[in-house]
Amino acid sequence: MEENVPAGRCVVAVDGPSGSGKSTVSRRLAVSLGARYLDTGAMYRALTWAVLRSGVELTDAESVAKVAGEADLRIGTDPRGYAVTVDGTDVSTDIRGAEVTGAVSAVAAVGAIRELLVDRQRRLIAEAGRIVVEGRDIGSVVAPDADLKVYLTASEAARARRRSAEDAADVTATAADLARRDRLDSTRKVNPLQQATDAVVLDTTELGIDEVVARLRDLLTERGVA
Repeated sequence: MEENVPAGRCVVAVDGPSGSGKSTVSRRLAVSLGARYLDTGAMYRALTWAVLRSGVELTDAESVAKVAGEADLRIGTDPRGYAVTVDGTDVSTDIRGAEVTGAVSAVAAVGAIRELLVDRQRRLIAEAGRIVVEGRDIGSVVAPDADLKVYLTASEAARARRRSAEDAADVTATAADLARRDRLDSTRKVNPLQQATDAVVLDTTELGIDEVVARLRDLLTERGVA
């Protein structure tokens, strides 16, 4: 961690669609701030992994919620590297695979699961005190009192290009999958992907990661919490 960073409370909420740069920006910002980092998407992916392994139908909301509620989910908050485990199994790699990616929006739409994880996320934020949290409903639902709320966005082409590079996948197929997830996440009944009314919107299409982090640091400095 950097030296001489403030030790007081600082909660940064970073929302936005897939491929907007949330994860990389959030991790680097957390390191810069001497803060913890919480990837809420990884929590939903981990429970999705558990549901898929259980064999229950994704359309059976009650069974999906039961499996999720019984899973022992643990997630680290070190921005330089963290593990995600379910019932003692490290699923950090598996949750990034195509199977989980294709099912996570359906699992995340189950109200009981969102209630479960939002409560867990709020407790992790309170325990950390100084933390950067990324997801899709952080500023609007999970941490509405965050010191800084940011909504990162980018053009569809830029998002598809970035994600396909990360996954070594076809750009056209990736663009179609991102559009599918955007539609599902934005239209779900419970805590949909949305921009908090008081969030700062930052288009990252033409910006490098360091530029985005620097802008967020400036915003935090203006608020006296950097």
